[in-house]
Amino acid sequence: MQAAVRLSSLIALAVAAPAVVVPSAQAQTTPAPVDLKASLDRLLAASYSADAPGATIIVTKGGAPIYAGARGLADVEAGAPLTPDAVIRIGSITKQFTAAIVLQLVAEGKLSLDDTMGKFFPGYPAPGAAATVRQLLNHTSGIQSYTGIPGWMVAANTGRAFTTDQLIAEFRDKPAEFQPGERWNYNNSGYVLLGGIIEKVTGKPWYDAVQARIAGPLGLRTIRYGNPPTEADWARPYTRGAGGIGAAQAIDMSVPQAAGGLVGSVGDVAKWAQALHHGRVVRPDMYKQMIAPTRLNDGTVNPYGFGIANGWVRGVADLEHSGGIFGGSTDSLYVPSQDLFVAVFANTDAPQTRPGTVMRKAAAIALGKPYVELAPVTADVAAIEPMLGVYRIGGGPDERRFLARDGKLWIRRGSQAPSEVYFAGDGRFGLRGNSLTWFRVAAGEGGAYTMEMFQNGEEPGERAIRTGPVPPEAPAITLPRATLEGYVGKYALRIGEATVAFGAGDTLTLQISGQPAVALEATGPTEFRAARVGADITLDGKTLTIRQAGREVSGPRAQ
Repeated sequence: MQAAVRLSSLIALAVAAPAVVVPSAQAQTTPAPVDLKASLDRLLAASYSADAPGATIIVTKGGAPIYAGARGLADVEAGAPLTPDAVIRIGSITKQFTAAIVLQLVAEGKLSLDDTMGKFFPGYPAPGAAATVRQLLNHTSGIQSYTGIPGWMVAANTGRAFTTDQLIAEFRDKPAEFQPGERWNYNNSGYVLLGGIIEKVTGKPWYDAVQARIAGPLGLRTIRYGNPPTEADWARPYTRGAGGIGAAQAIDMSVPQAAGGLVGSVGDVAKWAQALHHGRVVRPDMYKQMIAPTRLNDGTVNPYGFGIANGWVRGVADLEHSGGIFGGSTDSLYVPSQDLFVAVFANTDAPQTRPGTVMRKAAAIALGKPYVELAPVTADVAAIEPMLGVYRIGGGPDERRFLARDGKLWIRRGSQAPSEVYFAGDGRFGLRGNSLTWFRVAAGEGGAYTMEMFQNGEEPGERAIRTGPVPPEAPAITLPRATLEGYVGKYALRIGEATVAFGAGDTLTLQISGQPAVALEATGPTEFRAARVGADITLDGKTLTIRQAGREVSGPRAQ
């Protein structure tokens, strides 16, 4: 359940004082080294407040827990704290379970990875009918993802129950995004269809297959379908809106279905990972295909396999997957060479710190390769000013812009949204918002400045050379209020409802549902920019178009 464009700036959120983390009886761990426990306690306390929705975490080595913790509240209204055993919506980590069952059925000869959609869904329109099971698994089917249909992800849809056939009908006749195998594009519809295939082959709901084939045999007590959320171990799902912390948007778990409809605890997902990666779930030849990168028709390779992606943490290869859903944000990784697993689950879709950031920091600590820790220091403006400018990356056409605006420092790559930067001394700069990314600027030979960017804190850094100052932006203009009034209203976008309204004076603001409003500056009669988030906006009275980070989303005026 992911959005294509998000109008949000990277703002670091304050956190409260540390709280003592006490694993519950069901999450007792083997003794961990004092320095590891102390380091992870500090990490958790620095990442989440004790008096707000928070997160749970587990770290295992060789399948044995070496750390389990929780920080924050499972029930804000009741003041009930999270425990490591809390059951949280795991979102798209569900896809691993769905993929594994499909591979089990392939191994049993009940279907083939090369079977086409048309075999299971007669009459499904082309070109989707020609997409194979394999292409559903690796997100190359080209079928329209229902979570990307403009205006679809509203409470009126997400809050009601669907049968599998009813949910498929929501996207079945939508135009394909591309021919099967032509491109890679993350696709929730593909996994709904896989859930439907499981149901047709097994004769039972996809989630019953999860229970019968995985959760039951492996003793995963908390891994279950998310309907209904009535058990005592359930952590309530939250979001953060203009009014502060509140209940997350309603979502019946028949909506995320086999793409994201499971719930569970970090401990049980750790047990699942240990079983999956040690041959106790799918046959070795099937597992090999599950974790293999995807090769497209033109030979291009994408790191995603079947419900799992290949990645890196501190230079060590890992296998990972995250999840995002109303009321939940999760991330997990497994390092095969170290038999190390880390998972962080938040019971909110607007966590103070992204679970993926905490997960990577925890994994780095466990690997003995902690990330560089930076802290803001008072900036020497005179010393920093010569460093600002355009930096060419690796001698190619790509560039980064390091600039000052509104008394703050920003870094921006190409058309991506700018990220606010803080000075950390000795030519080092960190990105705000609990980011792991940082960079160093130094004077090279001949006095030319070079920039070394450590994306996600990984080494070696990406090198760029300063080519000159940042060119001036197009000046803002003032439009008549009568013209602006023609743009005010609500617009239906696939990422949510967008509201254009008047801000201070004769200026407009844009707000996507669930996000803060951003100010718009007019640069032309129908052109605007949201400088704070690096987005360009077009309004013509009928349609709203947002271009941000190389992506574009449009939607019609709803009212």
